[in-house]
Amino acid sequence: MPMIMRLAHAGIRFGFRVVYLRYVMASAVALAVDMGLFLLLIGAHVPPTAASVIGYSTGILVHWTLSSRAVFTEARANGPNGQHKQRVLFLLSALLGLGLTALIVGGSQRLGIDPRLAKLIAIGVSFQAVWLLRRHVVFAS
Repeated sequence: MPMIMRLAHAGIRFGFRVVYLRYVMASAVALAVDMGLFLLLIGAHVPPTAASVIGYSTGILVHWTLSSRAVFTEARANGPNGQHKQRVLFLLSALLGLGLTALIVGGSQRLGIDPRLAKLIAIGVSFQAVWLLRRHVVFAS
């Protein structure tokens, strides 16, 4: 492989890692909001599935703000139609994550699994699914 191609390939890999790192950091902030609210609500005897939905939904708002302003900075949509489409796709990806979260927490509850453990499992599953959608569909450059 010619030197210029190797440098270009290395630059692309580095850029991907930087975006992924920013996404992980934005996700950590949104997760802190999500999990904090979830624990607060189940401590107040809100049913675990409802608490997970409310926490996740609040985390979605935080994640949109961070993702659109600090993570996917190279993929900003142009014009009102592009921005609207991007918001709708982001919301749809979030709804997928929310559905996975509710399904995992609710199903685990029926199996007698501690809701906190179920929430941790749901976090891992929904994180990867939503990252893939956002990277390759919502914020595709």
